[in-house]
Amino acid sequence: MDRRAFLASGLAVGAAMGSGSVFAQEPKSNRAKFKLRYAPNMNAFKGHAGDNTVDQIKFLADEGFTAAFDLGIGRKPADEQAQIIAEMDKHEMLLGPISVPGGLGIKTMVETNKDIRETLKSKMKDAVEAAKRIRAKWLLVVPGNYSQGVEWDYQTANVIDNLRACCEVLEPAGVVMVLEPLNWYANHPGLFLTKIPQAYMICRGVNSPSCKIVNDLYHQQITEGNLIPNIDKAWSEIGSFHVGDNPGRKEPGTGEINYKNVFQHIYKKGYQGALCCEHGFSKPGKEGERAMIEAYRVVDNFEV
Repeated sequence: MDRRAFLASGLAVGAAMGSGSVFAQEPKSNRAKFKLRYAPNMNAFKGHAGDNTVDQIKFLADEGFTAAFDLGIGRKPADEQAQIIAEMDKHEMLLGPISVPGGLGIKTMVETNKDIRETLKSKMKDAVEAAKRIRAKWLLVVPGNYSQGVEWDYQTANVIDNLRACCEVLEPAGVVMVLEPLNWYANHPGLFLTKIPQAYMICRGVNSPSCKIVNDLYHQQITEGNLIPNIDKAWSEIGSFHVGDNPGRKEPGTGEINYKNVFQHIYKKGYQGALCCEHGFSKPGKEGERAMIEAYRVVDNFEV
């Protein structure tokens, strides 16, 4: 470099330092963003970020996450919701599915009558208003327990009718409910909806863009396995994913699921939604938080 260029570059840096435009800027993350939109629970990193949810969102963004979830965010005070969503917007983070605030108002969807359908529609109207406040796109719905006194096919037809009533409210608002099949073996005995093929059939029966599936890979590994083929067969009806390894329901790499292959497959199919990290940590405290983050770096390191 000649003397004139050297002096010019030195003056430029000195001017920037004097104006504060270099070092006064908000520090940028050193972490590359993940390929997929893994969504940790926004309240799970108190060891690193403290109790304040906004600070935890900042921490997640700095670690390279582009999504987060909190099933109960719809029940938080409006001012707290606004602060959380404003921080997520700042980092262009996606909000994963939320629970219906206050619940569905019924015990199960396997029975149907006018009162049940009207209750569901009323609850969906409340849920749509909550979703508007926080710009939530997905509502998590579990149809409830099965009945021992009604033929199974009638129960299926009743669930479809009840979900259609929900969609009468959700579809005009552009909100999508995602049905979650849950395992009967380890966590949720007695539930009606347990498998991906069953959820696929129900969604096809409802026939609405506002009724899709959340494929919880932890639960599906327990109930039917065959994860990638089931993802392919049900793809048109899958709206979201939940993540957890089995056994133990901890971060990827702690169990039997080859999450690197599963995530690579989902990525190559063009999925751009949230994958909610709905699991615990294999270790306690800050060590466990860091182990969870590093586990996702390992399984996200796939070829594209």
